[in-house]
Amino acid sequence: MVVTGGTRGIGRATALAFARAGARLVVAHRTDGEPVRTLTSELKELGDDHALVRADLTTGEGARRLADAVRDRLGGADVLVNNVGVDGHAKFEDLAEAEWRRVMDHNATSAYLVTHALVGLLADGGSVVNVGASVALRGRPLGAHYSASKAALIGFTRALAKELGGRGIRVNTVAPGVTETEPGAGLPPAVAQRIAGLTALGRLGRPEDVAGAVLYLAGETASYVTGATLEVDGGI
Repeated sequence: MVVTGGTRGIGRATALAFARAGARLVVAHRTDGEPVRTLTSELKELGDDHALVRADLTTGEGARRLADAVRDRLGGADVLVNNVGVDGHAKFEDLAEAEWRRVMDHNATSAYLVTHALVGLLADGGSVVNVGASVALRGRPLGAHYSASKAALIGFTRALAKELGGRGIRVNTVAPGVTETEPGAGLPPAVAQRIAGLTALGRLGRPEDVAGAVLYLAGETASYVTGATLEVDGGI
């Protein structure tokens, strides 16, 4: 299986969850550093069949580099998790074109590029899971570009599910709410507490919460689920 943006946060939790379940992994990341080293070590403890690949997946060249690694290491893939993503905050009147393109390229275009590069390597009956965001369904002030990029994934998911259904390939989106990929989700404590209070469960999400939803959508128990958006937001 393949996980993009897999060395931090939701991607990291997802990669480790699949590895613990016995999957062989190719994990893509953009930059080197401590998260890469620690994930490499953790995956090695779970097996020797995993590989990390450095590639800029906002470019066709990077997506092809990943596809080559998947072909060489695995021969193909039965699961693809498109998790590359960035956040962005800006008032709409101050939203620069470069910032719009940065967020769209990471959150939406990368999913197209990677899936396009790997579609021939996906096994019939396989699964694609796109990691979106629950704000795609509601919108977020100071985040028109972020909300739009995540909403694009929902349309991408529904259309691709219909195209690939003939091969038995399912395509779904997981839509997390605010998730603590770092303590307090990187928010001021008062803001994090207020958002947690808006959820039915009274807390922010954890990367492992989202990873569990990804595993479900990728697995056989979701064999008749495709084109769906599964919110993982604590009931906000």
